[in-house]
Amino acid sequence: MFRHRGKGRTLIHNLQLASLLSLVAGIVNVTGIFALQTLTTNVTGHFAYFADEVARSNFSSAAVFLVYIIAFSAGAFSSNFLIEITARSNNRYGVAFPIGIEVFILIFIAFLSPEALQAHGHLIACSLLFAMGLQNALVTSLSNAVVRTTHLTGLFTDLGIEFSKLIFYRHPDQQKALKGSIKLRLTIIAFFFSGCIVGGLVYFFFGLLSLLLAAFILIIGWFHAFFRYNFLRWRRQHIP
Repeated sequence: MFRHRGKGRTLIHNLQLASLLSLVAGIVNVTGIFALQTLTTNVTGHFAYFADEVARSNFSSAAVFLVYIIAFSAGAFSSNFLIEITARSNNRYGVAFPIGIEVFILIFIAFLSPEALQAHGHLIACSLLFAMGLQNALVTSLSNAVVRTTHLTGLFTDLGIEFSKLIFYRHPDQQKALKGSIKLRLTIIAFFFSGCIVGGLVYFFFGLLSLLLAAFILIIGWFHAFFRYNFLRWRRQHIP
């Protein structure tokens, strides 16, 4: 799931990655909406808010949305930078660094007090956007831009295109590729939606501690991939 990159990935690898990280994104998305009343998994809406505030000459408010956009971009930059640096040093577990940073951010914010949330809402939103930038860049890099997990606009666009292609592209190989792509996109949508539902229910009872669930999912996913990879490698070396 985390080991293979680009053309070395299969549909199964991408389905596993998509289901895990879109579930996390859904939880973070709904937590950000409930706790901060702002978007914390993508920046599409922030561009609209930024333009609106500039048009109204509310430059201080516009600056906040600009910082949100920069925070997300900084997370994406940091994620790919860490992956490239570790790849050049032959570190097989380079993706652990952006995942580890994301987990740290989620756990740290989960234990903040209501007073801290009230006093530092913008900073907390920036931190969550940075974490989602980390995640989105990680997924994009690993899957060669096949998988996206933090927003759904492009997914629904691609779904519409691919459903229409099913009508015209009738060759078995074309049908197989299209159906695999559709399955992947529906998986992302389903798990993102599930994350929003589950995260919303947990937030209703436990507040920001809902982010602990997202962090726990990331940790379990990473350790599962780590131990599975090492087990398979051991089996290939010791079992004919």
